[in-house]
Amino acid sequence: MVSIDLNSDMGESFGAYALGDDEGMLGYVTSANVACGWHAGDPMVMARVVASAKRHGVAVGAHPGYPDLMGFGRRPMKLSSEEITNYMKYQIGALMAFAQSEGMRLQHVAPHGALGNLCQYDMEASRAICAAVAQIDASIMVYFCAGAVLGVAAEEMGLRAVSEIFADRAYMDDLSLAPRSMPGAMITDEETAIRRCVKMIREGKVTTVTGKEVAIAGDTLCIHGDGPKALPFAKSIREAFASEGILVARP
Repeated sequence: MVSIDLNSDMGESFGAYALGDDEGMLGYVTSANVACGWHAGDPMVMARVVASAKRHGVAVGAHPGYPDLMGFGRRPMKLSSEEITNYMKYQIGALMAFAQSEGMRLQHVAPHGALGNLCQYDMEASRAICAAVAQIDASIMVYFCAGAVLGVAAEEMGLRAVSEIFADRAYMDDLSLAPRSMPGAMITDEETAIRRCVKMIREGKVTTVTGKEVAIAGDTLCIHGDGPKALPFAKSIREAFASEGILVARP
């Protein structure tokens, strides 16, 4: 039977500002990418999400990004390899503390936003991220966007690389995600998005923004949890996968 991990970005609320229904989404996913306080999140949010993930039997992973709360980690920053490695250690270590306090292990690390986009082609940055993971705990998996060199860097260092595909994002011909500023970058029609998901998982193919069909490999599927239709969409995906005989399970 074909299987797929379902993940979602969580813990992105901050102080008095609430973003997304983490509790609701945890009822549908198998892995949670938890913000570590730099692009979003704070200690209270991190503690709450990790505890809730444990109750739901959902694996927890770190979602580290640039130190850019105002820009939500989506603005590029020029950092040295040493800075990237240490910034990753700082954020991963913070979430590990919350996971360990709940008797959980950190399952994976998934770079966020502009940092994650950088890992599509930048091998130096990718190796800096993987160095942090390897030095902390080499059993932690690295989630990378399908086609990104981050996956190559992880495997070079003996880490388990998990290829991530996206339920509601359009792809360029090189498998990079279409910029959010581009019309059609976000796939808003639920039926279209689900058909694309099934095709990516069952056939290993995706149709890009130019209409080209390219090969894509996916071990985990990201469902964004911050939209107004996020929960109904997650429910529909689970129902569609059940009817298609696609097993939902963590990596």
